[in-house]
Amino acid sequence: MRLVTYLDGATERVGVVENEGLVDLSSLVPDLLTLIAEAGPPLWGAIREKVAVALQKQEVLPLQSVTLLAPLPHPRKNLICLGKNYVAHVTETARARQRPDVIPDHPVFFSKATTAVNRPGGKIPYNPQVSTKLDWEVELAFIVGKQGKNINRAEAMDYIFGYTILNDFTARDLQEQHRQFYKGKGLDGMAPFGPWIVTADEIPDPHNLRLSLRVNGETMQDACTSAMIFRIPDIIAILSLGMTLEIGDIVATGTPSGVGMGMQPPRFLAPGDLVEAEVEKIGILHNVVELELAT
Repeated sequence: MRLVTYLDGATERVGVVENEGLVDLSSLVPDLLTLIAEAGPPLWGAIREKVAVALQKQEVLPLQSVTLLAPLPHPRKNLICLGKNYVAHVTETARARQRPDVIPDHPVFFSKATTAVNRPGGKIPYNPQVSTKLDWEVELAFIVGKQGKNINRAEAMDYIFGYTILNDFTARDLQEQHRQFYKGKGLDGMAPFGPWIVTADEIPDPHNLRLSLRVNGETMQDACTSAMIFRIPDIIAILSLGMTLEIGDIVATGTPSGVGMGMQPPRFLAPGDLVEAEVEKIGILHNVVELELAT
């Protein structure tokens, strides 16, 4: 099931996408976070019945007629991300920075501010007074479906509600200046994700998904999640050790090689660039870079 948050005038609503149509679920739940928290046989049954009736009566909105928001447009906590989770990306990063690096023994966790959240189709701010080295990173992300702490690897997948695409836009010059990830990856609008959340039952093996990224139609990244250094059960088990994961937490699993910083010579984004991040079985997340001068 593909679940979305969308705008109806100025009102945020929750819906489910069937083919190219959207069925509103607002009569059942007020928002997607509530749906995740209350997910279970009774609610899923009510949703399926709602969808069946809407399709029968042709009470379906054309998807292109609505504005999709990030599925969880107001996360309660920072987005959790992984760095250095693909060997080839570690290698290209070390080469670009001209200093040696090693394959990590433990996951490299960092976070993106909630103000970085952006929607599918949203504009990615480009301000040369802030950064001139704006880069891309396609990532598979998962949404936590139930609260847990010290979660066993064998049970970890039971804590996933669904999957989405996150483009971890990064200001490489700020990342290098500050010697850490938060500022360079936390600028406003630098975390678009979506276009929807696909429920976990539709992706039985998240470690066998092709993920790719295109800039103006040119393929920059093309890999498979099978190349992850730390797989999702490891990520959940290690992250939850001594730290509670909560319903609606968003965790991005890292990017493969092919980022702009790693190219020879490096290539960075400019105003007008169309960036399309794609993950198999989920879809395409597209955003355009737009010039935004500071006031």
